[in-house]
Amino acid sequence: MNNSDEFRKPRENMIEIQLRRRDISDERVLLAMQETPRHLFVDENMAGKAYQDNPLPIGERQTISQPYIVACMTQALMLKGTEKVLEIGTGSGYQAAILSTLVDRVFSIERKPRLGRQAEKLLQKLGYHNVLVRIADGTYGWPEESPFDAIIVTAAAPNLQKKLINQLREGGRLVIPVGEAHVQDLLVYRKKRGEIIEDNLGRCRFVKLIGKHAWESDFD
Repeated sequence: MNNSDEFRKPRENMIEIQLRRRDISDERVLLAMQETPRHLFVDENMAGKAYQDNPLPIGERQTISQPYIVACMTQALMLKGTEKVLEIGTGSGYQAAILSTLVDRVFSIERKPRLGRQAEKLLQKLGYHNVLVRIADGTYGWPEESPFDAIIVTAAAPNLQKKLINQLREGGRLVIPVGEAHVQDLLVYRKKRGEIIEDNLGRCRFVKLIGKHAWESDFD
């Protein structure tokens, strides 16, 4: 990984101030965030802002989530290292890179072809070879690779995505923002003995999940 000295201090500050001082305590997640070069997943002219506590635009009206949200969602999956994970919303590829260091395999879906191809190329260049990227409508999931041990959705859905729940393994976890277009709750769904148990991690704000089974407007 290209973790140059120029970004070492900002990355350390991100870990200590934005993550450890809040509620991020999973050491594996913290190490993954420490080792992943976030500045390479944003436009070069925004690299200096990569480790600040806020989202950044990545083009196509999409954003890379703030580091705390990435860490919070990843920690909520309670990953052990052998899982097969589905990500809906590849974006810049940063979340997939984090997952790549924590699990066995990552299947990531991006509806924007340019973003998906760009992320796939960067992930391969940086050595994240256990990530497979597909250009598709993420609301359908990836049924032929299911069931998944964990599913993470990095865009806001208007409701619980039943197709994704159906692709979740018994005992698995789905982390997804659900709510209105401009404000949502970050929810964790656990599948236990055929029942779906919901936990609420608090308010959040994501771009909309566009697709046949979510917000259908301007889907392409």
